[in-house]
Amino acid sequence: MSAEEKQKTKNKKGERLIARQIEGSRKQAIETGRNRLLVTGAVLTMAFVAIGVRLVDLTVFKAGEEPRLAKAGPALLSAAGRADIVDRNGVILATSLPTASLYADPGAVLNAEDAADRLAKVLPVLNRDEVLAKLNSKGRFVWIYRNLTPEQQYQVNRLGLPGIGFQRGERRVYPHGRLVAHALGLTDVDGRGIAGIEQYFDQSLRSGNRIGLSLDLRIQAVLRDELAAAVGEFRAIGAAGLVLDVHSGEIMAMVSLPDFDPNDPGTANGEPAFNRVTKGVYEMGSTFKLFTAAMALDSGTVTLKSGYDASQPIKISRFTIRDFHAKNRWLSVPEIIVYSSNIGAAKMAIDVGTKTQKAYLGRLGLLQSAALELPEIGSPLTPARWRDINTMTIAYGHGIAVSPIQLASGISALVNGGRFVKPTLLARPASDQVQGKRVLSEETSEQMRGLMRLVVSTGTGRKAAAEGYAVGGKTGTADKLVGRAYGKNATISSFVGAFPIDDPRFVVLVLVDEPKGNKRTFNYATGGWVAAPAVSRVVQRMATLIGMAPKRNHGIPPAKEKVREARMIPAAQKPPSIPASIPEETKVQTVSAMAETRLLKRVRAVLDGSPKTSGAAASGPPEQALATY
Repeated sequence: MSAEEKQKTKNKKGERLIARQIEGSRKQAIETGRNRLLVTGAVLTMAFVAIGVRLVDLTVFKAGEEPRLAKAGPALLSAAGRADIVDRNGVILATSLPTASLYADPGAVLNAEDAADRLAKVLPVLNRDEVLAKLNSKGRFVWIYRNLTPEQQYQVNRLGLPGIGFQRGERRVYPHGRLVAHALGLTDVDGRGIAGIEQYFDQSLRSGNRIGLSLDLRIQAVLRDELAAAVGEFRAIGAAGLVLDVHSGEIMAMVSLPDFDPNDPGTANGEPAFNRVTKGVYEMGSTFKLFTAAMALDSGTVTLKSGYDASQPIKISRFTIRDFHAKNRWLSVPEIIVYSSNIGAAKMAIDVGTKTQKAYLGRLGLLQSAALELPEIGSPLTPARWRDINTMTIAYGHGIAVSPIQLASGISALVNGGRFVKPTLLARPASDQVQGKRVLSEETSEQMRGLMRLVVSTGTGRKAAAEGYAVGGKTGTADKLVGRAYGKNATISSFVGAFPIDDPRFVVLVLVDEPKGNKRTFNYATGGWVAAPAVSRVVQRMATLIGMAPKRNHGIPPAKEKVREARMIPAAQKPPSIPASIPEETKVQTVSAMAETRLLKRVRAVLDGSPKTSGAAASGPPEQALATY
């Protein structure tokens, strides 16, 4: 082989070697690239799997969990653990349910306009421009909508918008809506109590302590139903009512109209949010005559046999005190209450004296705000200078303004044996024996029960009588102040009663604000026509609910018969007995059967429309003369 051929062979071997080297390098590069792609693919796959798992976790299992971003927000309070509020029977009045609120991180929102459009579409309650402004803000946390329903949360979640999330929380729910609105109050969007029991016990509820109220939801429903009926029938601007346990001070029912729905905070504004029972103060009119009689009897100023000349109006300076239906004669103490005589009450108060009057009113809780578990408590309005004219007008409920809860608490002391018990909205244990503070003697309390029974059996409160239940009480009709003067057609009509009056358990108060008479009431809108019938219906309905059996011969007074002019009964003849509603002590110590018989016959004569009644009385229904004040 020549040298040339050897060289060629050598070159070919070199080329094959180089080719093999190049081929090996290429295979190695391809293998390396393949391995790198596999590793990269595996890493990316794992990353996507992790992201997917996290998204599912966040959107499905932790949709309402508070994000870290939210923790950096401004003082975000959680309502978690807010306890329930229940009535005396354990019925839930307020509770909290889990919910979610919608928030946004403006910095993480990719397209603010698109997000605003889509959110406004699934949540029509939102204002698109307001949402857009929030999404374009510079902050890292903004609320979009609070307390979503499950359906709303689902619809928003389906949008899959970046920068939009949910925060877990609780929403306060009131299962009975308006029924217990003023007692319960409500919470704000952050779960803080802003009215009623919710505000008064806010910290306790937030700490998880359940609150048991004295209210009985059944009686509450009855009371609201009857108040609403009275407001509707008499076209009134509002009403207030309550049922109070005279021994424990527990409020069994409390209603103020108009009211609001605590589930819709937007309705809790203005008049509907005003609690007329505890915050409103009113001149209560003739219901105050009960206090005047009680202090006069208790102080020894009068007995039931005492009397006053009510034949002429009382004129003091520019003031004139007159009776709504004047009898133009002397009236005994029982007659002053039965006929609701302003003149008699005023003269009785002057004999009692200003100092004594103030002392008794103070003991009965009428000169200071009620101590009740609510932030909405009104202060009584009393004279700056308590002169004789003030003493006289206060005797019949003018010149002093108190809240309905104060009036009911004072009346409780008159009928429960003479002890003032502070009212409460909290249920007391059955073993808790409340003593109260003695403000009247037991004898005076018994006498007052007799007088209150007379008002219903023969006087201005006949329409408060309830079949099967002995009710005692007093009507009240007071002109309202309109500006600086009393309005002629603006009145507060009320009735406060106790039952069963022989052994009282409850005080029932109904007050109607600015009622207007109608054909059925002969255009009268007084306490006897407006409030007394409502009390009668409340008594009958609630007594059935709580298991109080009716008693025969109790309740509705007997049918009226024409009564001839009273005649003197010979001394040898056995005097007729006094009605059972008059206490035994009264029979023996304070009023003779003969005097009582004359009183009842006089009252019957008025009720029967005898010639002795006024012209106005004779032209109307039999009891018109008495039921109009």
